[in-house]
Amino acid sequence: MRNYLIEDLVDEHFDKLKKHLTEQGYAGPIDDIYYLPLPEELLTEEQREHREECGPHILCLEAIEDLAGNKFKMELLVRGQSKIRCSCIAYCTPEQRNHMLDFLDDMIKGLDIPV
Repeated sequence: MRNYLIEDLVDEHFDKLKKHLTEQGYAGPIDDIYYLPLPEELLTEEQREHREECGPHILCLEAIEDLAGNKFKMELLVRGQSKIRCSCIAYCTPEQRNHMLDFLDDMIKGLDIPV
């Protein structure tokens, strides 16, 4: 699995980001899993065609509390939130990846969390 990892977060910053993600409506049904929406204009042609059946298309972000250092792991796999298996589920295109890395980095900077 391809991932983007942000690690060595102190408890205060880790909890601050988790709280923000929840307040923004990104929390999923499983504790410490967040669904980050992929903008529709960045969807591939196939993902756009499957929007109704499989969408919304998301990237999963996992909050991992660890004594060795708290971390967030974002999978670079575009998933359909409504369907587990489909041909539209694929690794990010370069444009999707760059957008989502910037999205997460900007969120962290906006919360004044040093990484």
